[in-house]
Amino acid sequence: MIDYYETKAHPITKRMVLDAYKKVKSNKGSAGVDEQSLEDYGKNLPQNLYKLWNRMTSGSYQPSLVKRVAIPKSSGGKRILGIPTVEDRIAQQVVKAYLEPKVDGTFHDDSYGYRPAKNAQQALNMVEKRCSNAYPWVLDLDIKSFFDTIDHNLMMKAVEHYTREKWILLYIRRWLEIGTMDGNEVVGKRLNGTPQGGVLAPRTHPQTLSF
Repeated sequence: MIDYYETKAHPITKRMVLDAYKKVKSNKGSAGVDEQSLEDYGKNLPQNLYKLWNRMTSGSYQPSLVKRVAIPKSSGGKRILGIPTVEDRIAQQVVKAYLEPKVDGTFHDDSYGYRPAKNAQQALNMVEKRCSNAYPWVLDLDIKSFFDTIDHNLMMKAVEHYTREKWILLYIRRWLEIGTMDGNEVVGKRLNGTPQGGVLAPRTHPQTLSF
């Protein structure tokens, strides 16, 4: 049975939203700017998921500001994370679940970051294997402030390479541009960069690098 209607602008099913909620719940995570926890959201779950589904299918869904949080690094200094609300994490998971199968198979076999069935231990095993055979060296590279400086238009071109679904492009653009809240201070629309901490960033950033 199809659980969306032809009158809806975007073909997002209620099952897609429910599955996204289950995934977000399993990953746990902190509350966003609305201070609503996963437990709070679950107290009125059918109504909350229906409202989110209704807004996503109609195109009226608008993300909330992203909560800015500073996390101490073991090496010193702080890493700035952006924590979306529970509802926004569910919406991002809907998009991620749709986009991931289309994108993941295009990555290089030696790409291990933020991929299904790939992990850091596998990467270390491959490094050990390569270094014990023909390549007795390791090249360590880092893109400075990649999350903070990535060009929005370049990222959207990378997304468009894999899908032309209007709802995917619409919501990713909105998530890219939404502002942040640091304590009581609101930082407006972003022109570039994305916050670390959302559901979708680990998917769209490697995708952009591979584009």
